[in-house]
Amino acid sequence: MEENKKEMPVDKAKYVLKETVSWAVIIVAAVAIALFLTNYVIFKAVVPTGSMNDTIMEEDKLIGNRLFKNVDRGDIVIFPQPDWQPSYGVPRDYYVKRVIGLPGETVEVKDGAVYINGTILKEDYLKEEMLNFGAGTYEVPDGCYFCMGDNRNHSGDARFWTNKYITKDDITAKVMFRYSPSVKWFKKPIYE
Repeated sequence: MEENKKEMPVDKAKYVLKETVSWAVIIVAAVAIALFLTNYVIFKAVVPTGSMNDTIMEEDKLIGNRLFKNVDRGDIVIFPQPDWQPSYGVPRDYYVKRVIGLPGETVEVKDGAVYINGTILKEDYLKEEMLNFGAGTYEVPDGCYFCMGDNRNHSGDARFWTNKYITKDDITAKVMFRYSPSVKWFKKPIYE
């Protein structure tokens, strides 16, 4: 019986070591999967301004899809600040805006409305009538997109940027849903 008591601690030590290694492998795998997902599949963002009100509010937390294939009118996208310069001495911000103009289109902002190739764009998601800030005509180059905020009267968007257009490569992610303060999925609007 004494021999069994002496052997048990060795067996117990092996069991503890085996369990510790097992848990360590699980934790390392979970961390590796999380890092992979956040660097290559999803993009988390916190909205700092009201430029997309009432669709997206300040401090909303968003999840974007990095693996998107197509960019369509109405998509809400996340991309690095277009006019940022390293000499500014501040980190480059990410913007959250809606795709309005597609490659090769003419976007005209006038009389409180947006026109695409001469046809008015019906935008039910706007919270108020748009003032004529940034009125003008914008010829979207091939391979580029023209983006605006939904809160048009309070949005620093493509109308005011020096570099007015972004490319598909500039887009970090397409917004899928808000996860805080509550869950809200974003569907692409249907344009007539």
